Amino acid sequence: MEGRLLTVLVCLVSAVAIVNAGDPYFFYTWNVTYGTASPLGVPQKVILINGQFPGPNLNSTSNNNVVINVFNNLDEPFLLTWSGIQHRKNCWQDGVAGTSCPIPAGQNFTYHFQPKDQIGSYFYYPTTSLHRFAGGFGGLRVNSRLLIPVPYADPEDDYTVLINDWYTSGHTALKNFLDSGRTLGLPNGVLINGKSGNVGGKNEPLFTMKPGKTYKYRLCNVGFKSTLNFRIQNHKMKLVEMEGSHVLQNDYDSLDVHVGQCFSVLVTADQAAKDYYMVASTRFLKKELSTVGVIRYAGSNIQASAELPKTPVGWAWSLNQFRSFRWNLTASAARPNPQGSYHYGKINITRSIKLVNSKNVVNGKVRFGFNGVSHVDTETPLKLAEYFQMSEKVFKYDVIKDEPAAQITALTVQPNVLNITFRTFVEIIFENHEKSMESFHLDGYSFFAVASEPGRWTPEKRKNYNLLDAVSRHTVQVYPKSWSAILLTFDNAGMWNIRSENLERRYLGQQLYVSVLSPEKSLRDEYNIPLNTNLCGIVKGLPLPASYT
Repeated sequence: MEGRLLTVLVCLVSAVAIVNAGDPYFFYTWNVTYGTASPLGVPQKVILINGQFPGPNLNSTSNNNVVINVFNNLDEPFLLTWSGIQHRKNCWQDGVAGTSCPIPAGQNFTYHFQPKDQIGSYFYYPTTSLHRFAGGFGGLRVNSRLLIPVPYADPEDDYTVLINDWYTSGHTALKNFLDSGRTLGLPNGVLINGKSGNVGGKNEPLFTMKPGKTYKYRLCNVGFKSTLNFRIQNHKMKLVEMEGSHVLQNDYDSLDVHVGQCFSVLVTADQAAKDYYMVASTRFLKKELSTVGVIRYAGSNIQASAELPKTPVGWAWSLNQFRSFRWNLTASAARPNPQGSYHYGKINITRSIKLVNSKNVVNGKVRFGFNGVSHVDTETPLKLAEYFQMSEKVFKYDVIKDEPAAQITALTVQPNVLNITFRTFVEIIFENHEKSMESFHLDGYSFFAVASEPGRWTPEKRKNYNLLDAVSRHTVQVYPKSWSAILLTFDNAGMWNIRSENLERRYLGQQLYVSVLSPEKSLRDEYNIPLNTNLCGIVKGLPLPASYT
């Protein structure tokens, strides 16, 4: 009866706060539909949420309960993930194929999650099929509670800037292209908040600033494969937050934002009153693609200059910028505890895992993978199979070794699941032997991105780790022919996805899952399966297992 009442409330109420003695609840109703838009001037089918492309900005505060009833009005199954939200003890809300059955066409599902002890800039997007190529993504911000001050004055306003590469072919055509064994070529263009602009064109302003005031811009690369450099004509950007962590506040002329990453910057309107271009340009591709968006000073009617700030050249510049990012250890804010420590550099590493990405041809079709295994999603989500104690019928644990072969010459297509002991401190090295740029994400956690260097990793490289103030984040880039290392405590029980943020590579197998099981099977460590969970595959129709206590 309680579950039915919640569904009725969600259907009737949109964005209404219910105040009680505990943490507040916010209810939303989202209708997912197809629509037509022309992001690059060519009409194409896109995915709308409540009629919007991109989707609505989800504005929350740390510890709020967010309840979203998603109605799938598409003609195929659909799922949303909340990239960067840790879902403590609650991987059931993560919205990926390894944890959740998709929402069937014509049906709905209610997500309920709590961004507990998190602040920062994030985004959501579809994980089913290649829906992300059609839209369905949007900004997600988690504000600090009033009792916890942030290390800068309140801005005049707070803006979300979603930047991404874009294809004019529909997501179905792109899926058919990949399923046929081919790879995608270069994107057709770049978007800022779902639009492309032209220098000198009649561009309506995306944002307005009052002279002398300071504004917060939340930049997220919600794209598919391209690192994007972002800059604003004649304006410095003061970096203040990155993927949930306050950082040392340095000024930048431009920022490389890799796929899946989010930055928050402060921009002061300290220039002559006129229009100025924001510029987003691809990096590390054979051909540079760019777009512009207009920021207007209030009351101005002077057009922006046609002279755009230049795109940086080479990836050494980008690597040096990465090394300039430092965690702000003095800020009062949510901390990665118990997942981390101010003294993470003094914790003994209990396991070291090297993940080498590779590309190969399997049965005449291109596939990607880690350590010689190309992951394939299963009809029964991995977490459901595990929860119902039927894992052996769906997947095997640890089909890859922690230390892969020096040369990976073939790929095996099968589910790829690592079993990691609860509350162990683990080192993961992402090693990229290819000439392409990579970006990797871990659900359910923040990690310390302690190093990124050219060449191949060896144990001696640990002496180069930043063991003092590496930024705690959830996505890390790996440059061509290079490696990056992260450290974290796996203390969030659940089934969690490690994936390439290059959508083409993820779709074709460059991902895996980490199973973190608490030996106690207690509500102290993991929540029970929600009563409204969709069941599919071999667990469809089965009674739920006994609840944790």
